[in-house]
Amino acid sequence: MEEDTQLCCLTGVNVKDTGFGYTLSLIGGKYKMTILYWLAGKKVLRHNELKRAIGGISFKTLSVMLKELEGDGLVLRREYPQVPPKVEYSLTERGLSLIPVLDAMCYWGEKNRPDQPVKA
Repeated sequence: MEEDTQLCCLTGVNVKDTGFGYTLSLIGGKYKMTILYWLAGKKVLRHNELKRAIGGISFKTLSVMLKELEGDGLVLRREYPQVPPKVEYSLTERGLSLIPVLDAMCYWGEKNRPDQPVKA
């Protein structure tokens, strides 16, 4: 673990030039982690299903976020040639590899939420 900490917690280096910075560039922003979270739980979702699950996100913003996640190789967009068009989104193997990071954030949040009793 100490080696990993030394790799990621570098001083005197621009954060964007680190693995941490690269990861943030992929999942940073208001909705990207939420989109990944929902896709990890449901495996395959359509655009409107994601929009309903997230709530408060506009159609355009969701479309932009999905295109960025697709461009980064984290989300797979599958379009079916039918009328009306059917498009489904799922995580790629690369996207699935981020789920342990999101899980770690979830565990940390559950352990450190202010409404949780403090454990000695």
